[in-house]
Amino acid sequence: MSRETSKRVWQARVDPRRQTPSVGIYSHVRDNWGISYAQPIVLNERQAGAAIEGVVRDERLETAQLAVDTHGYTDVAMTLARLLGFDLCPRLKALKDRHLFIARGTAVPEAIRSICHARIDVQKIVDHWESIVHLVASVHRGHTSAVHALARFGSASRGDPLCEAMVQLGKLLRTVFLADYFVNATFRRELLRVLNRGEAVNASKRAIYTGRVAGYQAGRDDEMQAALDRWNARRSTAVPPELIGRIAPTRTEGINLRGVFRFPIEQYLERLLPSRGVRNVAVGRA
Repeated sequence: MSRETSKRVWQARVDPRRQTPSVGIYSHVRDNWGISYAQPIVLNERQAGAAIEGVVRDERLETAQLAVDTHGYTDVAMTLARLLGFDLCPRLKALKDRHLFIARGTAVPEAIRSICHARIDVQKIVDHWESIVHLVASVHRGHTSAVHALARFGSASRGDPLCEAMVQLGKLLRTVFLADYFVNATFRRELLRVLNRGEAVNASKRAIYTGRVAGYQAGRDDEMQAALDRWNARRSTAVPPELIGRIAPTRTEGINLRGVFRFPIEQYLERLLPSRGVRNVAVGRA
């Protein structure tokens, strides 16, 4: 999601919808609705690096599958995520135009020949495997971030041997994912459900927070997860784990998200309504 902010914030870019300086906020939402990690991002750039970075740096929880939209996916990111120990599960647009890829020389069944291409050069992956492992180890150890790594091996790096090797492996991994996505209905529903939860959390945050993000707020890590942590710190307000999955900030109608303002009007009644004060005095004299 994006929030309007000052143009002096270094992450600020012009939001293409509102045409105002804005900063992106990438939040990782667990399958039980908790926000496990949040980070500022630059708008109008691919978000695959931020998606992977949030999983790698969150040392409190282990993630097996990371669901993202098309903006959070690249072939290189598919390879990086898998070698870091989790699966990148993208909801891809133009799904009917996506092709399957297998190694060169592999026989393609007639039933899927129109959507399957035997173009993967396995030898490229083998030749650059050591360099791929070094890059993954650098991200894992924190010597570089996933954001910087994927920016380095973006579309502008086409032709780079290491980038090409990771693209080849990423296409193979994407083929395996699409096979599960099309065949396993339970897996597909769970992926879509988790992504919808992320959108619901963003909608809730927009409803709660209005106005611009001030410069001093741009670096803060203030999320709704803190409220749940405070409740769980007290036995009387702790939320049972089996209920967390059913708590959803998906509806805001009828909820006062601005608070209640109370003013001691009676203390300043004579100043606000001087004529009423004069009338009361006149009545008292009578």
